[in-house]
Amino acid sequence: MNFDKAIINSRVVLVEFYASWCPHCQRMMPVVAQVKELLDGRAPVYQYDIDENNDAADEAGVKSIPTFLIYVDGKEAWRHSGEIDGDILLTKVESFL
Repeated sequence: MNFDKAIINSRVVLVEFYASWCPHCQRMMPVVAQVKELLDGRAPVYQYDIDENNDAADEAGVKSIPTFLIYVDGKEAWRHSGEIDGDILLTKVESFL
């Protein structure tokens, strides 16, 4: 799903911008997969490779990767760049639900 549609797809949306060549991003892949599983459809999780979605990364103001964003009602409500513990990420998403 394209970025503009993704952030308005649900009330709360988690977005990750990453790159396939980024070691920090690679370490976060299983963490994000687990968060997505634990959310169990309560909030969609979208992942965008910056090399394939450069315009979306620019639109979101992504300066480093991985960058995690939570959108609420189509507006950015939270942002974190760099690796993050999965429990913290899950708790943050759930705080907006």
